[in-house]
Amino acid sequence: MKARRNKKQIPSFRKLLKTSKVKLENKLKNKQFKQQSTLKKYRKEQRKLRQAVKDAVSKKPIPLEDPKEKRPGKRIEREEEEEEEALPLDMMDEDDLQLMRELGQRASFLTRDLSSSEPVHAKKRKHERVIDKYEKIPRTLQTAPEKELIHLLPIKDKSGIIPQTREKPVIDNNQDEEDQEEVELEEEIVEDPIRELTLEEHLIERRKKLQEKKMHIATLASAILSDPETNIKKLKELRSMLMEQDPDVAVTVRKLVIVSLMELFKDITPSYKIRPLTEAEKSTKIRKETQKLREFEEGLVSQYKFYLENLEQMVKDWKQRKLKKSNVVSLKAYKGLAEVAVKSLCELLVSLPHFNFHNNIIVLIVPLMNDVSKSISEMCCEAVKKLFKQDKLGQASLGVIKVISGFVKGRNYEVRPEWKKAEEKLERELLEAEASESTERKLKLHTETLNIVFVTYFRILKKAQKSPLLPAVLEGLAKFAHLINVEFFDDLLVVLHTLIESGDLSYRESLHCVQTAFHILSGQGDVLNIDPMKFYTHLYKTLFKLHAGATNEDVEIVLQCLDVMLTKRRKQVSQQRALAFIKRLCTLALHVLPNSSIGILATNRILMHTFPKTDLLLDNESQGSGVFLPELDEPEYCHAQNTALWELHALQRHYHPIVRRFAAHLMAGAPSEGSAALKPELSRRSAAELFETYSMAAMTFNPPVESSSSKRKNEVLQGDSFLNEDLNQLIKRHCSEAATHLPLDFTRYLKTSLQ
Repeated sequence: MKARRNKKQIPSFRKLLKTSKVKLENKLKNKQFKQQSTLKKYRKEQRKLRQAVKDAVSKKPIPLEDPKEKRPGKRIEREEEEEEEALPLDMMDEDDLQLMRELGQRASFLTRDLSSSEPVHAKKRKHERVIDKYEKIPRTLQTAPEKELIHLLPIKDKSGIIPQTREKPVIDNNQDEEDQEEVELEEEIVEDPIRELTLEEHLIERRKKLQEKKMHIATLASAILSDPETNIKKLKELRSMLMEQDPDVAVTVRKLVIVSLMELFKDITPSYKIRPLTEAEKSTKIRKETQKLREFEEGLVSQYKFYLENLEQMVKDWKQRKLKKSNVVSLKAYKGLAEVAVKSLCELLVSLPHFNFHNNIIVLIVPLMNDVSKSISEMCCEAVKKLFKQDKLGQASLGVIKVISGFVKGRNYEVRPEWKKAEEKLERELLEAEASESTERKLKLHTETLNIVFVTYFRILKKAQKSPLLPAVLEGLAKFAHLINVEFFDDLLVVLHTLIESGDLSYRESLHCVQTAFHILSGQGDVLNIDPMKFYTHLYKTLFKLHAGATNEDVEIVLQCLDVMLTKRRKQVSQQRALAFIKRLCTLALHVLPNSSIGILATNRILMHTFPKTDLLLDNESQGSGVFLPELDEPEYCHAQNTALWELHALQRHYHPIVRRFAAHLMAGAPSEGSAALKPELSRRSAAELFETYSMAAMTFNPPVESSSSKRKNEVLQGDSFLNEDLNQLIKRHCSEAATHLPLDFTRYLKTSLQ
């Protein structure tokens, strides 16, 4: 503690030294000024003295009147005697003249006319002479110091050269010695060595301070929780600790206070919004209990407002990167404080949607959803998602959507896609939520929310097609296209087709366009006279862009598109189109990952059930005229009825057991019963669910793939029932067909795999 006190004294000593120097300079200046003033007075008195001496020489001194003498004649005789006894001033010794000069300051009365001067007490000093009076004046040995002249540069004018001099100021030696001693004493104090704290001692001291602050925070929080109405004023005391000035614990203490206040407000805040009192209510006489409740509510709202302002200021300080004057918190600590402040705002956004200033919190949180800091952006997005999930009334969600829509428009649609994901989550929750209020109110809120969302979607589609939000917008439209007004369908389909034909979209974005178009046509748009053949053609010709690499995850979107394009619109789909898609999907299943192959084969199983006549692809005989054209991009005219699903034989030898099982099931005609039928866990799941179940995102097989020896392979091949003479003929025929229409490298692969 002693070292600590010494350490704190250093700035005061330095300040004292600095102050002392200023005082010394001021003293010196004042002293010089006084000396100059004294010198001027001294010269003035000397001039007066010299004038008085001259007057005394030129005039004869008048003797003092003797009161005993009554006759004029005797008075004249007395004057003559005194005249004889008195010595003229020019006959005085040099010592006397010097004495008179030295007494100049005290003998200022000599400047008066000596002929008219007489003593104050004339009766007692009738016989005194002037010189005797001088002798009785006490002598002083103080003399004016002789001034040293400083020669300056001369001045030249018309009359000639005028020399310039200045008197050198005289410094009092005694005062100099005192000042010097004071400076030396201060230097000795400053130079006194101070022992610095070691790192371990500093950490111990900091831990002690921090523990004291924690206890103080806990005491205040406990008092507030025990009786909020009585101890509401302690909120102000606790909030004042947000301005902690001790640099050792300032950051930690402020973080603890932020979290403590957030938890306190969550606990003591009532379940209703506090409104301001009217003038009539304020003037009404009320009971003490009611007055106490009002004071509590007013204090709570006031402190809650100030607390939110403090959090907002912390975020602004971090954004501006501007160091405070107090310099208690470093710039590096600003981000940590801002993160804690944002976390508290997110908690209050979710926990107190009914309380005051909730819209203010929304205005703070929404821009931070697009922040460059990933942690803060994710924190805010998650908070908004939670709010959407738990908001049953839709009022808070509507407020968030309005702010998001305005913010996206203000930023010219250059924001993160997580906006749209949040809106999609909102739409899903709004559709599933069960509110306790009336259906009309709920419908009104949801309708207004949907209108704002779709207006934002359409703005981006029309004005900002290169915005990073476009993929999220297309995904959102694909999910909620059935809620769009029928009046917009025609224009929306034109815009989607234009986007596909522009070539500016990625493959996934083009799939979302197709998905959106068919969602529109499968709902209310089913009654419209619109031919979506161009969307079928686009999907058919781009299926081979999928592979086991980067586009493997896009297979899930393709499976969803196929479901809405073929299965749900089976009445509008021709048999030729269904055959072409089944054939191309079987070919696609050969060069994708196992989970994608399973999903594709599950889709083919559903299509074979939906279109029963497609089982002709399992026969080795041709149907009708023409030759299958696999390279043609028009599914209606590729003559898919003249080919067979030879890919199933290759897939039956796949290394994944589920792929083998699906291939064998399709080769048997996809029966619902019998030994070739699928188990319920496979048959009752949709293609998208199977794709997700057997996903290889964790880099593992489900189920694990067992390695087998070459002997085991031979046994399996010999035991397979499909290697008979008729099947060999079928394979040879289709291999020759593939050699005619497929690329050379792919044909070589087929021949090698079937040997």
